[in-house]
Amino acid sequence: MDLLRSIFKGDKVIWIIFLFLCLISIVEVFSAASTLTYKSGDHWGPITQHSIILMVGAVVVVFMHNIPYKWFQVFPVFLLPLSVVLLGLVMMMERINGAARWMTFMGIQFQPSEVAKMAVIIVTAFILSKGQDEDGASPKAFKRIMIITGVVCLLIAPENLSTAALLFGVVFLMMFIGRVAIKKLLILAGALAGVAIIGVAFLVLTKNSDLPFLHRFDTWRARIEKFTNDNEVPAAKFDIDKDAQIAHARIAIATSHVVGKGPGNSIQRDFLSQAFSDFIFAIVIEEMGLIGGIFVVFLYLCLLMRAGRIAQKCERTFPAFLVMGIALLLVSQAILNMMVAVGLFPVTGQPLPLVSKGGTSTLINCAYIGMILSVSRYTA
Repeated sequence: MDLLRSIFKGDKVIWIIFLFLCLISIVEVFSAASTLTYKSGDHWGPITQHSIILMVGAVVVVFMHNIPYKWFQVFPVFLLPLSVVLLGLVMMMERINGAARWMTFMGIQFQPSEVAKMAVIIVTAFILSKGQDEDGASPKAFKRIMIITGVVCLLIAPENLSTAALLFGVVFLMMFIGRVAIKKLLILAGALAGVAIIGVAFLVLTKNSDLPFLHRFDTWRARIEKFTNDNEVPAAKFDIDKDAQIAHARIAIATSHVVGKGPGNSIQRDFLSQAFSDFIFAIVIEEMGLIGGIFVVFLYLCLLMRAGRIAQKCERTFPAFLVMGIALLLVSQAILNMMVAVGLFPVTGQPLPLVSKGGTSTLINCAYIGMILSVSRYTA
């Protein structure tokens, strides 16, 4: 028992949430990766690979939560320039599913945007903590955060618009928590709303997709048109192959009932191309029912509330802003993924943190959990 306590330090509730999410991930990815099993012919291959990544992730959590939180302030010094360079390079890489988001280094495939997100969250927490005075955050802090976040988001947006928007939204919430002047935030929100309206109108009305950095123009427009199209189509005339992902995700949810079909009994996993990633929440509901879906939502909400309690206990501002930034990033991404799965938001390609099958994203998310635990050790 003493050995376990010496290894698993920090907030116990965060550890329990992490454990439950990993267990759900192993069960659901094993079930949802049937298409990968069929293609490879290896029944145990996909889940073995995922389990190894989760075990490495657990080691990352243990390693990160033993690092004093003060050292996290140093991370952006090398992560920020590295991520900017990698984001520039990834635009020249081969596109997968119409987007260039992945790079391969020494046989390991990773997404530079995941590294960039971590760098921006940490540097935002650092600037906000250093820019605090009696009246709130200084104007210089707001300006610096906007420059750094703007550059990174502009580099991410051409290949992954949803990630750039998500990151900017989390930084906006961090600035609100960090006492940036409400007037500045309202002006920023108004400007963003104006840009969003103009952008959507441009996408819908314009048919030219040959503009620089807008090679995903047709994809964005198609997703918006599909989501906003409220024409009722009779069941007999519905083309299930045209919108296969959305259709099969809705079928999975509609046939789940309260308790679901049971782990491993999903039918729609064989038809959903990203059942183990973008649409894993639909498989969770199909197999574990409404109860399982609510439980997953409950875990993420608990993560956010627990992070809030840890932040309240912090005597210094940097760890408080850092914990809240990380929690907001993880939970907002989870909410976005779940909204896509149940048809409340256009398809975005955002995985469910710590549940979806992944490589870089899973390890980075484990590092986030380790950082929250590191701060919780300090507050204890």
